Amino acid sequence: MPTRINHIALVVDDPESALRFWRDGLGLPLERTEDVPEQAAEVSFLPVGESHVELVRPTTTDSGLAKYLAKRGPGMHHVCVEVEDVSAMLERLKAGGFRLIDEQPRVRDNGTRYAFIHPEATSGVLVELYETPR
Repeated sequence: MPTRINHIALVVDDPESALRFWRDGLGLPLERTEDVPEQAAEVSFLPVGESHVELVRPTTTDSGLAKYLAKRGPGMHHVCVEVEDVSAMLERLKAGGFRLIDEQPRVRDNGTRYAFIHPEATSGVLVELYETPR
């Protein structure tokens, strides 16, 4: 079952411009910025309670993220829902006929398991499932 919203991700072409609102306007602290090579992205993390706003900038011009930004412009990219068991949730969704991008979880260097659900299955919102290491 879902346990919380882990983060919302906003795709941006200019992180400093986006930080002007999220950090300087709203007052959210910039926790860190890191390079995520497997996603061809640079991500800035701004905590909000137990969740984060992530500002995601493509680092290449040919990645899926860069194509998304070119087609749709800056804005909402995805909502990440934390779950207890990402594999079990993927099985449940697949059995329910929901379109998946990832049928098997991917694994980050820190052990986080994650997968994406196609926007056609979610009323137009890209959803990421997250299972953090215990």
